[in-house]
Amino acid sequence: MAFSQRRACRLVGIARSVARYRSRAVEPPGLRERLCALAAERRRYGYRRLWVLLRREQFLVNHKRVYRLYREEGLMVQRRKRKRMCGAGRVPTTSACQRNQRWSMDFVADSLASGRRIRVLTVVDDFTRECLATEVDSFLPGVRVARVLDRVGAQRGLPETITVDTGPEFAGRALDAWAYQHQVQLHFIQPGKPVQNAYIESFNGKLRDECLNEHWFGSL
Repeated sequence: MAFSQRRACRLVGIARSVARYRSRAVEPPGLRERLCALAAERRRYGYRRLWVLLRREQFLVNHKRVYRLYREEGLMVQRRKRKRMCGAGRVPTTSACQRNQRWSMDFVADSLASGRRIRVLTVVDDFTRECLATEVDSFLPGVRVARVLDRVGAQRGLPETITVDTGPEFAGRALDAWAYQHQVQLHFIQPGKPVQNAYIESFNGKLRDECLNEHWFGSL
């Protein structure tokens, strides 16, 4: 059975102007190609971060258009499956209320092209989410960790508390003496509970995802 446009629009509950609408927006030249190129370079970036990069390159486009192109080109970031673990009671972490109130610190392990193992010391301000230091070497003892903290402290001051795990570099005498001398409290998380140091774990996950897993380093 044939229907007129007027009757069909009445049945589905829309105005005829909506049914007749055709977009007049013109896609900026080169936008789609540049979006695909950026997504290939930054494979773990979502559409909002890609939109920021496009805006920096003077593409006058809003995030909704970028999202539409992002979906049409199939550029969605693939979600990585998490290992299923048994449930456990979670203790909420108190948030820092100001800059330099609490820092978090941990190591990330990787290897060079030659197979030589390296470690990356990362330090994050829990309030501003800034990465304050990334120190890379094959061996980073407690004395070296204290030296990095002195360097950061000389630029922006020292925190009240630093959250760390119970690794030998953090639990050793060198860092303990440094913390006592500078009146900084070392807050140790429980063994096997990285969620208690969630801020640095989140940063280190992005560091590995967007940097260490994306590049093959030949030397320090």
